[in-house]
Amino acid sequence: MPSVSMRHAVRAIILDEGDRILLCRFAIPDPAGTVVWAAPGGGIEPGETPLGALRREVREEVGLLIEADPPHVWHQEVVAAGHAAGYDGVINDYFLVRTVPFEPRGELSDDELAAENISELKWWSLPDVCGYHGPDLFSPRDLAGLLGTLLTSGAPTRPVPLGL
Repeated sequence: MPSVSMRHAVRAIILDEGDRILLCRFAIPDPAGTVVWAAPGGGIEPGETPLGALRREVREEVGLLIEADPPHVWHQEVVAAGHAAGYDGVINDYFLVRTVPFEPRGELSDDELAAENISELKWWSLPDVCGYHGPDLFSPRDLAGLLGTLLTSGAPTRPVPLGL
């Protein structure tokens, strides 16, 4: 059986005091014009720990410095050709980060963000996510349900396994 090459990534569920979640709008050119709102984060580089990667990605993309070790709340594995360029799928580990409201602006320039397919950063309330009926997708697809459970029950003792 051929080996499967998975992209290991970390993502931050950043919630402010009003329980709004900060999401990045990823405009992915292939498949044609897919737009996905997802938590900030990205790939773990060689020699990097997951929390080290999380701190770097969040600082670069949205400008938030994560000092404490946030709880690991969700674990997602998606094996699907084409889901991540050059890989057979992705493994996303999500960490819960609580913060005061802030204006997201990371270290990356607009051009660098565009190179990562990020076209916008936006705070969303749970009702906004639940009530969204536009063409864009959320990742994970059941973000509204997962976020509702997280807000109601708090961080789980073990990461919750997710689907697509």
